[in-house]
Amino acid sequence: MEWAFVHKIWEKSISSNVGSGQPLKAALLLNYDPNAPSRLMSTIAEQEGIMADPTEMCELISFVKRNKLQEESFVIGQNQYLVTSIHESWFCARSMSTSKPAGEGAILMQTGAFFLIGLIEFGCVSLSENYPILRMWVRVTKGAKKVGAHREG
Repeated sequence: MEWAFVHKIWEKSISSNVGSGQPLKAALLLNYDPNAPSRLMSTIAEQEGIMADPTEMCELISFVKRNKLQEESFVIGQNQYLVTSIHESWFCARSMSTSKPAGEGAILMQTGAFFLIGLIEFGCVSLSENYPILRMWVRVTKGAKKVGAHREG
């Protein structure tokens, strides 16, 4: 997937849905190569509503690569997360250390060379109401794959 295409989608659909009054409190987009050695840091390509630590993101990618999603936990910022559901190319997690009464969660999605992370506050809305963001991202990545296949063919 081309960076210009991903950046355009980020600007149009993700960054405009982050912030005050929105259920999506923060979002990150990481450059991610699943075949690269774990010691190589993923680059934070985009971030909104959070100042992510590159070392922490490297640890998150290592967590994903170990593929023990329901056996271990991971950290983003000051919250520790436990995976609650796993889907084909994405998974959901709930914060175990939140100070918010209704709780906080994360949606993490891997697509090609990118890893999308959305941090949400449950007090605003349920996790299922954040699925439109995921559905949009899935449609975008499927469309990009079709465009790429068409260009090669």
